[in-house]
Amino acid sequence: MSPMTDQPDRALSFGSVAEAYDRGRPTYPREAAAWLVGDEPVVVLEVGAGTGKLTEALLALGHEVHATDPDDAMLARLRARLPDVPTSVASAERLPAADASYDVVVAGQAFHWFDHERALPEIARVLRPGGRLALVWNERDERIPWVKRLGAIIGSQEQATDPTETIAASGRFGEVERTTFKHWQVIDRESVQDLVVSRSNVATLDHDARQAKLAEVLAFYDDYGRGMDGMQLPYDASCFRATTADRPEGASGAPTDATDAGSTPTATGGEPAGTDDVLLIDFR
Repeated sequence: MSPMTDQPDRALSFGSVAEAYDRGRPTYPREAAAWLVGDEPVVVLEVGAGTGKLTEALLALGHEVHATDPDDAMLARLRARLPDVPTSVASAERLPAADASYDVVVAGQAFHWFDHERALPEIARVLRPGGRLALVWNERDERIPWVKRLGAIIGSQEQATDPTETIAASGRFGEVERTTFKHWQVIDRESVQDLVVSRSNVATLDHDARQAKLAEVLAFYDDYGRGMDGMQLPYDASCFRATTADRPEGASGAPTDATDAGSTPTATGGEPAGTDDVLLIDFR
């Protein structure tokens, strides 16, 4: 799986809609976070942490989390909600960590934005022997007809994401395990607009095109919604995990040189950067 050709522009489009993203995107089920990272507290590096939706679930399980994202506007929302979490403005291709310093590297709704040829060796580098890469995507359950129609309106570019072949091809990890956890997000006429605005394909539209898309979604909601009571949007949290493969003695998987690594990591809180992701209609 290669990163999208327009990745740089769209991957960094979320900061302009960080508040809408925070209000409109679903969280992650506790059981999904536990499957990804485990029940016993470990040290976690979260890549593409955004506004902290997954971070919050990991903290609730007792894990120690260092959150990173290439967009400081997204991390600003995370810091406002979770002020004790150390954060770094950094990309997956140049992680702010010493070799073998984390038990788990996790990414929610983000791995498809990475330059995999550079990011996977870097992730393997910062993981301890036996460490784990853990990925999750919230994917709308489009087996339900009205959800499929919503997807046709707002876009489904992140649906059916499977990183198995990409991870296997890197040679850095063992067998990829996967599972799915079903959950629901309550949406109403206001939050469905935030959900739409927070999507990269909408965030990058000009003002008139964005307003036209919102009008289309509101017309759909008024046909299918339940007024003030809202409706429940079904999701599958698609989870993947893989353990680091054995490395030859002395091989560190050195980080990409800073001259071609994109943004330079900067840290806020904690240690400085570079120190030792067919049913019937069910409104519930």
